[in-house]
Amino acid sequence: MIRPAAEHDAAACARLYAPYVTDTAVSFETDPPGAGELARRIVGAHAWFVLEDHGHIAGYAYATPFAARAAYRWSCETSIYLERGRRRTGAGRALYEALFHRLRERGFCRAFAGMTLPNEASAGLHRALGFEPAGVYRRVGWKHGAWHDVAWVQKDLRATDGCALAPVELT
Repeated sequence: MIRPAAEHDAAACARLYAPYVTDTAVSFETDPPGAGELARRIVGAHAWFVLEDHGHIAGYAYATPFAARAAYRWSCETSIYLERGRRRTGAGRALYEALFHRLRERGFCRAFAGMTLPNEASAGLHRALGFEPAGVYRRVGWKHGAWHDVAWVQKDLRATDGCALAPVELT
């Protein structure tokens, strides 16, 4: 089941995310955030969805502001995390499709995602969902004793011709 996340999902999301922080360069965070920090992020996101499997959070996807300046308000940055063993099961696609639907409803036009290279699983998912290359930041992050590149991809969520109304923010 895919549903909007709530603050009470924060501890489960933190547990799922922690190995990405401690064991990989997928995330450039160096200390896993706790439940309190994840709750703050859930509340502050444009949208956040979880994949729940028999009461267990098995993945999540969310969108946050792309950048602080007002001119960027039609764009957002997306991220997705799945527990190990959930790749190539359709879970990532389902989470992202729910997220895109909500973002379109709110008036967002463009979604961006960054991924540490190499990461063929993430690159493949984003390609399959219609993201297109936007550029690569070379040797931008240092983690686990090495420099890492970050590839950026983007996806049009809706047409921008004549778009003048800003996205609807949560209240």
